[in-house]
Amino acid sequence: MPKICLESHNIDNLFFGFGQFNYHLIKGFHSNQDILKTLDFQITLISKHPEKLEADFGDTFSYKKYKSLQRKKLFRIKEKYDLWHSLNQNTKVEPFIKMPYLLTVHDVNFMEELSGSELDKHEARFNEKLMRSHAITYISEYAKTMTHTYFKVPNIPEYVIYNGSSKPFDVAKNHKPKLLPKGDFLFTIGELLEKKNFHTLVDMLVLLPHLRLIISGKNTTDYAKKIIKIITDLKLENRVFLTGKISEEDKAYYLKNCYAFCFPSLREGFGIPPIEAMQYGKPVFLSNKSSLPEVGGKHAFYWEHFEPKYMADILEKGMKTYNENPANYALKLQQHANSYSWDDTAKQYLKVYESLLK
Repeated sequence: MPKICLESHNIDNLFFGFGQFNYHLIKGFHSNQDILKTLDFQITLISKHPEKLEADFGDTFSYKKYKSLQRKKLFRIKEKYDLWHSLNQNTKVEPFIKMPYLLTVHDVNFMEELSGSELDKHEARFNEKLMRSHAITYISEYAKTMTHTYFKVPNIPEYVIYNGSSKPFDVAKNHKPKLLPKGDFLFTIGELLEKKNFHTLVDMLVLLPHLRLIISGKNTTDYAKKIIKIITDLKLENRVFLTGKISEEDKAYYLKNCYAFCFPSLREGFGIPPIEAMQYGKPVFLSNKSSLPEVGGKHAFYWEHFEPKYMADILEKGMKTYNENPANYALKLQQHANSYSWDDTAKQYLKVYESLLK
C-alpha cells in the first residue's frame, strides 16, 4: 500500500487561500474514495487539529498532528513515505529524509513583493524545494511562467492543474449579515494587502454615487489603514465598509446579493473569489493582470488600468451589457464557473501521484 503524506497544516486557517486549497483538494479526494481504494493509496494529512479532520473525513485518511517545531530541520518529520506532497511553495514543514517529492506552486509573488534578507530567505527555501522535487504542479499557466522567469527549474515532469470551484453555499432564507448597507453594493474579498489593489475601488466609488462597497477579509494590515484613511479623506464612511473576516454564510450572502463582484488584484496565482461569484451568476470585474484573464474567461469584464473614471466607465458599460439579458449572461458565467471542479482537480492530482509511484 503506497503511503502518501500531504503537508496540509494550512488547512487549519480557512480564511486564507492556502487553507481553502488544502480543504477543497482533500474534500475532492474524499469524494473520490472509489479511486483511492482502487489505487490502494494511504494518504496522511498533517493538521494542528487532526480530530476535526477525522470528524469530517473519517477513515478515508490517516492523520498526523502538526507541531510548530516540525519547521526546524532537526525536528522535521522522520517517517518514511512513498511520496511527500508539499501543498504550497511557502510551507516550512519538510520531510527529514529524502523521498519522492511533489511540489505545488501557487505563485512566486515573493520575488516581486520582498527585498533584502526576507527575499533571500524565500528564494533559498524555494530553491531547496525545487531541488527536492520529482515533479511540480502549478495552479495556472501564469504560475508556471513566472516560476520559469525567476528560477532555474529542474528537468522534471511539470503539470498545470487548475483549482476547482465549490458549489454555492446554501444560505438560509432568513440569514442576513450584521453589516448590510441600504441599496446596491459592490463586493470584494481577500486579505487587505497592497497586491489586492482594493483602494482603487474606493477611488472609483466617488464617481458611482448610487453604489456602496463592501470589502471583506483580514483588515489588521498597514494597507487596511491606508484604505481607511482614503475612505475618511473622501468622506465615504457611509458608503464603504470593511467587515474583517466573515463566515462562509455571510460571504455567500454578499456574493448572491451584490450588484457586481470586483477584484482589481495585481497578482494572483489563480483567484478563487471571482469564480465563486460566477457561481451565483454575478457580473465580475477583474484586473487584466497575472492569472485573472486566464482563469476569468471571456465573460468577465476587465480593467487594463486603474484611473477612477476609466474604472467607473468599464463598470457601467459592463453592467449595461450584462443587463441586456441578465438571465442568459448569468447562465454563461455559471457554466464557466462549473468548468472548474474540485473533484476533477483531485482526480488529476491522483494521476500525478500514480505516475510518481510507478
